[in-house]
Amino acid sequence: MITATRPLTATHPRRLLRSTAAVLTGFLAVAVLSLATDQVLHVLKVYPPWGEPMYETRLNLLALSYRIAYTILGGYITAALAPHAPMRHVLVCALLGTVAGTAGAIVAITTADLGPNWYPILLAITGFPCVWLGGLLHGRRGH
Repeated sequence: MITATRPLTATHPRRLLRSTAAVLTGFLAVAVLSLATDQVLHVLKVYPPWGEPMYETRLNLLALSYRIAYTILGGYITAALAPHAPMRHVLVCALLGTVAGTAGAIVAITTADLGPNWYPILLAITGFPCVWLGGLLHGRRGH
């Protein structure tokens, strides 16, 4: 049986670029929004100065809550910008975030005293399901 294959065209590099941009935009949206919110809360003196430990549970829960919201948004953005197969793009973004979150947790726990260890561990654990949820929400927006 002979099957037809799609010829390589100029659209493939452009599609790869759009796919990469979708994943990176979702990932960077989470990082930029999280750091910007952190900065505002440091300036308003809600958080202690940068580099000082933050041991108050309520402050860590506040940070975790907006990071969860931003991570869901990152998954949504990734799915919305994906040129095809949105959930495949969301999966790549979620894996990228899991690797980054795990590396961040390892660094935070082993080299810096910035607060309780549960906080970076929860960031690493919640990343994947939150990105995935954002992708699912994008898929359900019209239903």
